[in-house]
Amino acid sequence: MSADAPVKKLTHNEEIKAAIPTLAGAIAATFNNPANDHFSDDDNQFLKFHGSYQQDDRDLRKTGKKYIMMIRGRIPGGVMTAKQYGVFDQLATDYGNNTLRITTRQSIQFHGVVMAGLQPLVKKINESLLSTLAACGDVNRNVLAPATPAYTKAREEVYADAHKVAMALAPQTKAYHSIWIDGVQIDNDAAENKNFVDPLYGKTYLPRKFKIAFVIPPVNDLDVYTNCLGFIAVVENDKLIGYNLAVGGGMGRSHGNEATYARLADVIGFFTPDKLVDVAKAVLTIHRDFGDRTDRKHARLKYVVAERGAKFIQAEVNQRAGITLAPAKPYQFTTTSDLLGWRKAVDGSNFLGVFVESGRVKGVQKKALREVADKFPKIEFRLTANQNVILANVSDADKAGINAVLTAHGLKTENQTTVLHAAAMACPSLPTCGLGLAESERMLPGFIDRIEKLLAEVGLAGEEIIIRSTGCPNGCARPYMAEIAFVGKAPGRYQVWLGGDVAGTRLNKVWKDMLKEPELETEFRPVFARFAQERNAGERFGDWCQRTLLKEQKI
Repeated sequence: MSADAPVKKLTHNEEIKAAIPTLAGAIAATFNNPANDHFSDDDNQFLKFHGSYQQDDRDLRKTGKKYIMMIRGRIPGGVMTAKQYGVFDQLATDYGNNTLRITTRQSIQFHGVVMAGLQPLVKKINESLLSTLAACGDVNRNVLAPATPAYTKAREEVYADAHKVAMALAPQTKAYHSIWIDGVQIDNDAAENKNFVDPLYGKTYLPRKFKIAFVIPPVNDLDVYTNCLGFIAVVENDKLIGYNLAVGGGMGRSHGNEATYARLADVIGFFTPDKLVDVAKAVLTIHRDFGDRTDRKHARLKYVVAERGAKFIQAEVNQRAGITLAPAKPYQFTTTSDLLGWRKAVDGSNFLGVFVESGRVKGVQKKALREVADKFPKIEFRLTANQNVILANVSDADKAGINAVLTAHGLKTENQTTVLHAAAMACPSLPTCGLGLAESERMLPGFIDRIEKLLAEVGLAGEEIIIRSTGCPNGCARPYMAEIAFVGKAPGRYQVWLGGDVAGTRLNKVWKDMLKEPELETEFRPVFARFAQERNAGERFGDWCQRTLLKEQKI
């Protein structure tokens, strides 16, 4: 930057973080006043650091704004004891809308919580020995780790490393305990609070959110390249020998703003497990020090990596972590899918992959899983990044008992859904998300039913295609990795992206800038007919799109 270049103004978020570095805002003072039904705009920003978003039910706006809260747990690697799952289930009933929303980051969200229920709910999450701290906000978010126990004994080492990183990168403000455990508003003007500096994040934390995932090839069930920081496990003879380091991924973009874009992470080297926390802190502080604090749409680490280059990041990591990254070790991904149904793990225990449509645990399924949690306290509940639930560490005796519970509720353990529904994912969008431009969770199952009929018409019944939808372009359900993605632009209108791959190693491309809901069959029937006729043996739809359709249209 030249000496004459104007200095850009910091965003308002940066100003309020600097003014109240404990992140306390007036949160406790607000919810302690029974006359209040919502938080100020500034406190709404602070709330995110504590794991909550203020929203309203958009279906009810015509009759007046009703403020509700979304609360998100911090659950490293998505692993919960049966007792913890039971606590979350009860909280959804007592304070939320009686549903549990499994997220694409292995967490659980509560929807529909009113002001009076917010503090008791968060307090009880903490009493269960989980948290909501840093589940949102300009900090490291929930750390992902492989949920499926089938492939290698090294999964336990990788999960332990994910938990270690999650704890090492948690913010240290005492305001969280004061607000949510004690229900007390701290004095923002007290010197110790006004001058608080987090030992890792500094006084103003990160420019935007930061996401980390651990993954074990050949399974890429976490879409590791979509994260700011990815640790790709290198396993030899069931033993973890280290990680390939991936940096600079991210999904978020904005319609009509070409300066924003989805990006896959770059793999920049290999290191041994003893350097894990040092490397994690190095990459996070690169974001802290070089991220854009003047434009939140340009504030993610992916833009630092894209603009400064992988070599720059590599050198910074080496210097900050006190290491020399070695060349990346060879690896290969083959799938992003979960295993549904009963399977055997490498340790001989059983596990059950439970399909959860659009990640929403509700109704009979909610009752059944709660009964399982209550009756089988020794098993684990593992949340997947594909929005499903895995019941893990199940003995043979417990397997029979769990089958009996699920069967009594009319639920299947095998053939739980079709392959197309099993491979799908959607963000919540309407009616709760304030950013939603179109339906997503409530729309996608119906879209998939219609697509299944089209595929059957052209002789492709049972064909697996990865389909994802989001109500806006921010990418919460990782749509830009899907073989088919619907990205909301307006009510009933979607941008359509085609050409992702099954291994989660390739971005898709815009095929239609606008598709109206009624046009689905008209637009897709000829495409599927061509695919049925022109595909190579075993060729996936996304690969065929890249090879033919998108190339022909010069996309």
